[in-house]
Amino acid sequence: MRTPHVVVVMGVAGTGKTTIGPLLAARLGVPYAEGDDFHPEANIAKMSAGIPLQDTDRWPWLDAIGHWAAGRAGLGGVVSSSALKRSYRDRLRAVAPGIVFVHLTGDRRLIEDRMSHRRGHFMPTALLDSQFATLQPLEPDEAGVAVEVSGSPEEIADRAVRALDALPDTLQ
Repeated sequence: MRTPHVVVVMGVAGTGKTTIGPLLAARLGVPYAEGDDFHPEANIAKMSAGIPLQDTDRWPWLDAIGHWAAGRAGLGGVVSSSALKRSYRDRLRAVAPGIVFVHLTGDRRLIEDRMSHRRGHFMPTALLDSQFATLQPLEPDEAGVAVEVSGSPEEIADRAVRALDALPDTLQ
């Protein structure tokens, strides 16, 4: 990327946001923030119990991520957030207008397999269906790119950098 933007690494659970985010941040030379760290305890308790979040649960979380991103304006940064709906991304952009999204995408079976092998995460594979049902991919007027998650984390991060570099200046 030509200028330091804040990049939101988005996608359903299990796409690798927490793995790819720090790798992408390192390649861009900016700090990384883990989006899950912005969740209130009540949200984590719900998800741990297998209860999908409602929009009212998400607003304070999205606002906190947006404020972090706004604080990094002109400096750059990478933060993870599922950002599954357009309205969630709009909420983030309302607080941090210059953000750019990297939507990690992949085959449901691959993602479920990855989720089933991770340890110590609060998001159960049982919520994957609700994540896919909620997902609204990036629309053409949204600044961002879709990046497929097959391959190694390093390959995915490199793919993301190339995709971001290919964005027209008007979308960066």
